[in-house]
Amino acid sequence: MTTIKIKEFEEYCQEQLGLSKHSLRAYRQDLSAFAKFRAKVGLAEQPSGCDVIAFQKDLREEQRASPSTIRRRLVTLRSYYKWREAVCPGERSPFEGLRLDLKIPKRLPRPVDRPTLSALFQSAEHIIHLDPEAGLQGPREVSARKVTGLIARLLVVTGLRISELTELRVQDVTGAATRIRVRGKGDRERTVYVANDRLQKDFRHYWQGKFDTQGSQAWLFANTNGERLTAQAYRKRLRTLSRSLRIEPHLTPHRFRHSAATLLIEEGVDIRLVQRLLGHASIATTEIYTKVSDNSLSSAVVAADTLATVDA
Repeated sequence: MTTIKIKEFEEYCQEQLGLSKHSLRAYRQDLSAFAKFRAKVGLAEQPSGCDVIAFQKDLREEQRASPSTIRRRLVTLRSYYKWREAVCPGERSPFEGLRLDLKIPKRLPRPVDRPTLSALFQSAEHIIHLDPEAGLQGPREVSARKVTGLIARLLVVTGLRISELTELRVQDVTGAATRIRVRGKGDRERTVYVANDRLQKDFRHYWQGKFDTQGSQAWLFANTNGERLTAQAYRKRLRTLSRSLRIEPHLTPHRFRHSAATLLIEEGVDIRLVQRLLGHASIATTEIYTKVSDNSLSSAVVAADTLATVDA
């Protein structure tokens, strides 16, 4: 049986296509899933279109995979066999002549609503304490809970993906902690901005402390052991925070990203600027947030019920 050449395909994607390590990890998972399926059912040396359909059925019925996961697995597999055709003359892709419906149901993003964000940020202490009578006071201890709140505020203001944020180093922050250089999907670089004055004070103090004690190469956000804070670890923190505040559905970093886009569009920011901030390759991806804002408009119109004031 011809083995799945995961490592060779991964090297091609990295060196020739310049894919990010997050994309490479996803490709590796997808191809490993197909390799396990091949071993389980004993596929022939050269898979056929029927084998691809059987894999799709196994994902759907046996593994109960989501439509988006099934689509990603098959898209990865199709790309892999297209590459195989190029490097292995005589091989034919099992996708040749095969028609698959890879559409997935479109779901609107679920941003965190404004009242919930307000409740969250009221519970999350700032790093710099502001006393209305005494003015700006010295910083209190920067606890893990305060850092959790700082990250949440940054995600809502910048629209960063959590994977982008946890990969940041101290040197990626510039402009007195008002700008952050980010490498996103496809290794595309962009700049996001920390615009809120209060957040700037907190973030600047935190960043300066990191720079002074650990240097420019240090991870910007670390766990209690001093190692890089992972996306998974931050998600766990948010689940714990959600339970303590009785927030359902629980908070996630990606919902904060949805909130960043939705809030900007509701405040009238041009959609192409929002596209740049989020790092979307296509404006079509960003346009989905206009539909979310339309929902907000609908709710506001229903709540106002202007006709009732003139047609009693």
